[in-house]
Amino acid sequence: MPVATVGTARIPYRVVGQGPALVLVHGTGPGSMMWDHLVDAFADRHTVILPELSGSEAAEDDGGALTVDLIAGQVEAVIEDADLGPADVMGFSLGAPLAVAVAARRPDLVRRLVAVAGWSHPDDEYLRNMMTVWLQIADNPEAFGRYATLTAFSRGHLQGIGREAVELNTTFMRPTPGVLRQIDLNLRLDVRDLLPRVRAETLVIGCAQDATIPVANHRELHAGIRGSEYAEFDTGHIVVFEQAEEFTKVVRDFLTV
Repeated sequence: MPVATVGTARIPYRVVGQGPALVLVHGTGPGSMMWDHLVDAFADRHTVILPELSGSEAAEDDGGALTVDLIAGQVEAVIEDADLGPADVMGFSLGAPLAVAVAARRPDLVRRLVAVAGWSHPDDEYLRNMMTVWLQIADNPEAFGRYATLTAFSRGHLQGIGREAVELNTTFMRPTPGVLRQIDLNLRLDVRDLLPRVRAETLVIGCAQDATIPVANHRELHAGIRGSEYAEFDTGHIVVFEQAEEFTKVVRDFLTV
């Protein structure tokens, strides 16, 4: 697996497929595995690049506090290391404002931008309390994972997949030091000043039933990026699982126009 070195960080990344580059920026959690079920749906026409950014299980760094500039710089370094830019960049959740930052800071590296279930600032009181509670239960790994599942999916999705699958989902998110650093960043990040600097064609995707990052934040992100397109799904936060096929079609159509 290739590795990009950025300061004290070593950022491994996977490369799958062929064609124009598509960088998938993961959100809070273990890392790029969240995209695994979608890779084949994009790799038939894209070279899919999946970085493992600071806080993920595979990344190595000094363990310090995370910043938007720090992780955006890691995404930029991966694109340059792969030598496949300019790339399409899609970020989910925490990955959405990070992808926005890359597009604003390095327009030469980003052809098109997709921001999924993201936000631009920490001034939403629901979001602040949600993330604060998540940190406060970090000493109870089972509750931490169950809370993540509860806020990640719509009630309809949880009912539909059944108890066994729900219980399996509660094991996905664990309070590792890296994940806690990412949640801390969730509480602090502010990319409002970067939104007017985005020049790439942009699609913002919102989730109407999102109990992690309320949909008003997705709509606000769209409003802040001049000329951006907007699509909204009737799902919880993790639209990439709840409506994977429909989500993939919307993104593929946008990237191939």
